[in-house]
Amino acid sequence: MKIVFMGTPQFAVPSLDILLENGYDIVGVITAPDRLGGRGRNKVIESDIKKYAISKGLRILQPTNLKNEKFQDDLRTLNAQLQFVVAFRMLPSSVWDMPPLGTYNLHGSLLPSFRGAAPINWAIMSGAKMTGVTTFKLKHEIDTGDIAFTEEVPITDTDTAGSLHDKMMITGSQLVLKTVNAISDDTLVLKGQDNSLMSKAPKIFHETCELDFTKDVLSVYDHIRGLSPYPLSWMTYLDKKLKIIFGTPIIEKHNHSPGEIITDYRSYMHLVCKNGYINLEEIQYEGKKRMKTRDFLNGMGARMKTLLTQ
Repeated sequence: MKIVFMGTPQFAVPSLDILLENGYDIVGVITAPDRLGGRGRNKVIESDIKKYAISKGLRILQPTNLKNEKFQDDLRTLNAQLQFVVAFRMLPSSVWDMPPLGTYNLHGSLLPSFRGAAPINWAIMSGAKMTGVTTFKLKHEIDTGDIAFTEEVPITDTDTAGSLHDKMMITGSQLVLKTVNAISDDTLVLKGQDNSLMSKAPKIFHETCELDFTKDVLSVYDHIRGLSPYPLSWMTYLDKKLKIIFGTPIIEKHNHSPGEIITDYRSYMHLVCKNGYINLEEIQYEGKKRMKTRDFLNGMGARMKTLLTQ
């Protein structure tokens, strides 16, 4: 069975790898175009999938426009019976409807929960204790196709979007293999989604990341870890942006104002929430690199104290 694989970031690499390791014929890899980055924006940045595909000698296509006739002609000449999508962009129907066995996608949630662009982030930000991965067959409406398989992934109290991403990346790759095996064996039975259970996981914007201190401390904590290590939650402190990489919640009655930071200027910073504090453990202050709170205070504590007591 000839397969075209579509993906871009590191999340997709184990899925492509597991298909190759199990003998599937990957006739083409579709990934994002190279971009310029680094200091001076003069370094060519290749996607993680492209780097992996090069190492395996696979044919690579990098269309800027998925509706481009030349790209679609090149894709058609690969004669793939199946396409699999893992962390790629939205496909036009002329692409996903091309192979005779259809196009399948790996999604980072238990569909129909957390449909959308950022399911891993929103699962944690919503306080969920369980999420998972789903493989499904693409159709017109995004993330609504019939389900092949699902696999649950627990969310621990200390998981961040980063740690959950890494767990789901491996679980997802195993589900991709299970799905392709079932398609190859002609044993796959699809089932429709129950739209009454649907929840959304829209794209994360800058304003989404701003902390809301009118919420209880555990909700603020979930917001912080659901956006860590990227794009990071933030607040304004001493007229500059303070990004929170990680902290731990302390539930405790107090008389402080939500959004205030309590600190000894040497070893701790406690962010005041509605019914407790977040003990800030790792932060990034505007103009500074990411660092442990104690290291930040070693360099900035005295200046902070001066500014706050003027």
